[in-house]
Amino acid sequence: MLLGNPSHLKHFIALDQRLMGFDPGTKTIGIAISDKGLKIASPIETIKRKKFKDDAARIRELIEEHTIGGFVIGLPINMDGSEGPRAQSCRQFQKNLEEQFDLPACFWDERLSTAAVTRTLLEADASRKRRAEVVDKMAASFILQGALDSMQ
Repeated sequence: MLLGNPSHLKHFIALDQRLMGFDPGTKTIGIAISDKGLKIASPIETIKRKKFKDDAARIRELIEEHTIGGFVIGLPINMDGSEGPRAQSCRQFQKNLEEQFDLPACFWDERLSTAAVTRTLLEADASRKRRAEVVDKMAASFILQGALDSMQ
């Protein structure tokens, strides 16, 4: 079920469940989870994309391991507010998730999330290799945190 607003998500999940945030890219999927109080997002993993069936198997393991009750998916909207091919790819990712998992989901505008995370990592003097290893899951955390903040 696709919801229009992250604040609606908390009405569809149990009190002991968390939200999972996604930064779906062409080669990787960054994943973050919230705490049970829906206040803090934490990066957990970057999946190297294969076939969606394989990606979904790993996502299923994470859902069960972390008691996930819903999804927040980053939607890369252009600076002028229009949607390009990457946004359409994210919408297809949501549809694929919906076919595999009976969990509510919403999109969150992810404009500049990767840029913000990269800037933070540069300020922390992270090496290029380290940035490449963590930027996607950190972007997922940034996206999820924005949605969590909007719920408060």
